[in-house]
This record gives sequence, C-alpha cells and structure tokens, in this order.
Amino acid sequence: MDFIPAISIKDIVDILIVSYVIYNLILLVRGTRAIQLLKGIFVVVLTWALSIWFKLNTLQWMMNQMFTFGVLAVIIIFQPELRRALEQLGRGTLFSRGVTEDDQELNRRIGEVLKAVNYLARRKIGALIVFERETGLKDYIESGISIEAHISSELLINIFIPNTPLHDGAVLLSGNRLMAAGCYLPLSENPFISKELGTRHRAAIGMSEVSDAICVIVSEETGQVSLAMNGHVLRDIKEETLLSKLFEELKSKTKAKEKSSIWKWRLR
Repeated sequence: MDFIPAISIKDIVDILIVSYVIYNLILLVRGTRAIQLLKGIFVVVLTWALSIWFKLNTLQWMMNQMFTFGVLAVIIIFQPELRRALEQLGRGTLFSRGVTEDDQELNRRIGEVLKAVNYLARRKIGALIVFERETGLKDYIESGISIEAHISSELLINIFIPNTPLHDGAVLLSGNRLMAAGCYLPLSENPFISKELGTRHRAAIGMSEVSDAICVIVSEETGQVSLAMNGHVLRDIKEETLLSKLFEELKSKTKAKEKSSIWKWRLR
C-alpha cells in the first residue's frame, strides 16, 4: 500500500495564510488596470509553457529572454499598485476588515457631498441636497430633471452655480447615484419655523416631515450649512458634526435595510 503523507496542522495553517494573502492581493488590484496586466502576464507564461511542451526552441529562447528582465518590468508596471499596498501595510489596513467596502463607498459619497457643500458655502451659493433612505422618493425625483450619475463634488457644484438651468430646486441622491436635479419638494406648514428661514429651508423641513430623508441646506444669504431630518433643522452645523451625523444616520439605515433583506429572504 502506498504511503500517504499526513497533513499536519502546520501545513493547514500555511495553506490558509497563503490563501488569505492571495485573496487580499486580488482585492487590492480588483477594479484597477492591474487586472489587464495580469491577464497579459498569464498569456506570456502560458506561451512559455507551451514552448517547452512542444519543444519550440526559438520561442522558448524568446520567452527566456523576456523572463530575464521580467521581474524588473513587473516592478515598473505595477509600481502604483505596489506603492498602494505598501502604504496600506504601513497603516495596518491591508488585511483589515474593520472598514468594509460599503463603509468606504459611504465615506466617499459623503466626502464628495461635503466637498461641494464647503465650496458652495464659502461663496454663499444656495443648495439643497437630499439623501434618500428607506422611504422612496420616486415622485419627487420625477418632478426634476433625470441625471442618474455617480455622485461627485464637481457635478454638485456645477448644478448649483447661479443662473444655470438646474440651480433652482433640490438634488436627490439615492445610494451612490445622483438621481435628479431641479426637483420640487413639499414646503413645511409648521407655524413655529423661524421667519428667518426661506423657501429652501422650508422645503428641506417639509421633505423630512413626509419621509425619513436627510436634507443638507446651504444658505444663499449667510452661507451657513444646515441639516434637516425628522421635521427638525440644525442650523449652522459644523463640518465635523455634519460628517459624523451623515455617516451615523446613513450607515444605520443601511444596516437596517440589510437586516430586513436577510429576514425577508429567510421567510421565503
């Protein structure tokens, strides 16, 4: 009977560590141009293996010459990805799962909005940005001009520049998409709202009264930034507070929606 070597615990740990490293390296290059370069390298290696298998001496010589300088070429070609990996390793985030991909996307989305809000506030350009949460805002989206683009600070700034076709009205954001601009929102009829607040603030409060949406307002008169939610408005809110509040509220709703989806799937 042939002897079958036993797999020790050390071998299992070794395989798991290597698999984990390879998995994280794949995540690192996913969505970058490195994927196409890796495909090219795979084709070269396959060609080299076939040249050996079929004893194609000339082709094999060419492949050997290519591999002689291949390591240096790979370092040069993958320089951006290698630098990014070393930076993440230095920060201790290369193999960290403390921040998920959803968290990173939410941070990016909020960051783009805050960048635009800060630009508009410094120049006293009025703006109204609405974050859709669980309550669907399709009716209000259809009241404006459909855009359906990725959220970026440049796009938001251009929309609210005065005397442009879309600057008057609200921008509605759903997930990571800017759905529409120039949207009309319901005005709040609350008699206790300060007389200092204009139509833009009343529209934001009205939207937060009829839905769970979060509205960010930039005052055209003072440049102050306000946050409206649950029928209330926080005036002259600071950037750090706005950042933490948006992340807290949007993240909590995202988690609740994920739990609801899992529960519905289990019921089925």
